Amino acid sequence: MNRIQAELARLYASPLVDAQGRVRALVLEVLQPAGWDALSRVWQGVQAELELPAPAIAVSGVDGLQLWFSLAEPVPLARAHAFLEALRTRYLGELPAARVRLWPDPALPTRHAASVPALQPETGNWSAFVSPDLAAIFSDTPWLDIEPGEEGQAALLRGLQSIKPPAFDAVLARRDDALRPAVEPAAAPDEDDPRRFLLRVMNDDSVDLALRIEAAKALL
Repeated sequence: MNRIQAELARLYASPLVDAQGRVRALVLEVLQPAGWDALSRVWQGVQAELELPAPAIAVSGVDGLQLWFSLAEPVPLARAHAFLEALRTRYLGELPAARVRLWPDPALPTRHAASVPALQPETGNWSAFVSPDLAAIFSDTPWLDIEPGEEGQAALLRGLQSIKPPAFDAVLARRDDALRPAVEPAAAPDEDDPRRFLLRVMNDDSVDLALRIEAAKALL
């Protein structure tokens, strides 16, 4: 196992989808022409707002830029997709859904994102991990013309950390909270507040006097 293979195994496991249909690698991809301008919002937001470890940045070798998130423990495909969908909604809501790819996809349970780095047969270019300070220059050309160096690719991954289960669960909890009403519907005051109902009866001149007296006694 060479250096880059060792780092890929540490962060993302191999294969990317295990025998139980679980994953440790989550990939969010933005297609051209959105590029790094859009994806950088996710990369910065997950660190600054959600306090997650930085994901790896990659060029697909074809038509998009990617973020590779690493989980410390594998999760089912549905939870992995829900996590990515929460990020898409939070940071990329203005982009058409067709311009964002989320891997894994529960609709394609045996598939995952293509491995990085790798030669792309359809273009003859290479996918590769890239540094944050260089990501912007790949917005229009998300590929490398030549094979990336093994040591350089390993070095880009070496400092990355996996998302621990409590942090992962917290993102999903925020998503669930966002789906709940901000304020619970107010109940009809007379139905849920007996005192207010009795006061209304007692002060209503149109109500029979005997009933108003009974309401006053009940209040006392």
